[in-house]
Formats: sequence, structure tokens, C-alpha cells
Amino acid sequence: MTMSVKKAMIFAAGRGERMRPLTDTRPKPLLEVGGKPLIVWQIERLAQAGFRTIVINHAWLGEQIEATLGNGSRWQVALRYSPEREALETAGGIVQALPLLEDSGASEVFVAVSGDVYADFDYATLNARAEKLAALPEPGMHLVMVPNPAFHPEGDFGLADGALSLEAQPRFTFGNIGLYDTRMFRDLPRDTRRALTPYYRETIARGLASGELYEGLWENVGTPAQLGELDQRLRAAGAGS
Repeated sequence: MTMSVKKAMIFAAGRGERMRPLTDTRPKPLLEVGGKPLIVWQIERLAQAGFRTIVINHAWLGEQIEATLGNGSRWQVALRYSPEREALETAGGIVQALPLLEDSGASEVFVAVSGDVYADFDYATLNARAEKLAALPEPGMHLVMVPNPAFHPEGDFGLADGALSLEAQPRFTFGNIGLYDTRMFRDLPRDTRRALTPYYRETIARGLASGELYEGLWENVGTPAQLGELDQRLRAAGAGS
């Protein structure tokens, strides 16, 4: 790897309400598909792509996440945990985790992915994008978009010539995989609930957001039925072996 992306963050603090009762006793990222917890698939893919530091935020049953995953040595990565008393949402979670994402206070471009996403995405392909972001005078972002799933037919943002747009057609769905610059979050107070959505819209409106369309296997696992379908699909493909 070049100097580009060295750190990743996995959002794992959500309660997983739609996944109840499965999430009453287990945090959603530890639910298994294809013989492994969802979050382990992500850690393995990030490790394969050369990441060596992965920050995981957690709130609901977070001690189970730390107990299950440990320090990350079995994947040759260092896992750093950012506990939250109550889930701070995505932007709030990033702010809380800044000391773990920035070493010696130096700004970082990092990958972030939701803990309930399964994707065959190759994170190493983001290196060139990260270098461009790091060179910008202002913090920008790069979002991985996917074809609109049945549960979100209208999509989120337009994508034209590698740039995200609030108006352009066609519109695609944000795949919950993104590159962000820690400079974007430095002025926010810690311990504050805050979503990332306003940051997407503002950054896109300012012309500082690039995007790409990923058309490989991607699942946002939101319900027990979706979890079961993905589990069957992966087992049929022998993915967990």
C-alpha cells in the first residue's frame, strides 16, 4: 500500500431494532451469515486489502463485540474500540473515535463501513481515491454507490462522471461504504448524537464528493428474512468454507 488509506472504521453501535428478537441478546454485527459474524467478513476483507488498524464503535451489547473479536491479531490487524454509552449515530461516532483514527493528531483519510453490510467489495481499490482526497485543500468524501435495492427504489444521489450530485440522473443508493477525511469532524463536540446525512448533502453541494458504482454482491442486512436469505446464498456458494 502507498501512503493512502491506512485506517478503517466499522460502525457497530446500532440497536438493530428491525432485527429483533435476534438482537435482543446479540449485537447485530455479530449475527452470522455463511458461518461467520457479519463484522468478521468485513474485517477479513479489510485485512486482505492491507488495512492494519480498524476502529470499531459500539454501544448496544458492545462488550460482546470486544470479547468475540479481541485485539484483532488473528487477522493481523489492530482493533481499536470506541465505546459509546448510547449510540451517537455515524457522524457522532466518528467524532468520538477521532483520537483512535488520528495518530499524533495528524489528519487521516479513512474508510468507514456499516457493520450490517455484506459486500464482496475490494477495499484496496480505494487507495487512489484516498490520495486525491488527502491532497484537497478542504475535506471531501468518496462514496461507493450501488444499484437501487427493492427497499430503496428512488436512490440517494446522482452520479455523473465520477462526481456525486443532488440533482443528476440516474440516482443510485449509497452502499454504506465511504472514504472520509478526519478534518471534516474536528470542530464537532464529542458525546453528541449526529447523523452523517447533512454532511453528505453539504459536501456534494460544494462539489467535494466523488463516487463510484459498485455492482457486485452487496446486501444491507436489515431484517431476519434478509439475514436468512444471505446465509443461504453464502452457504450455497461455499463462501464460509
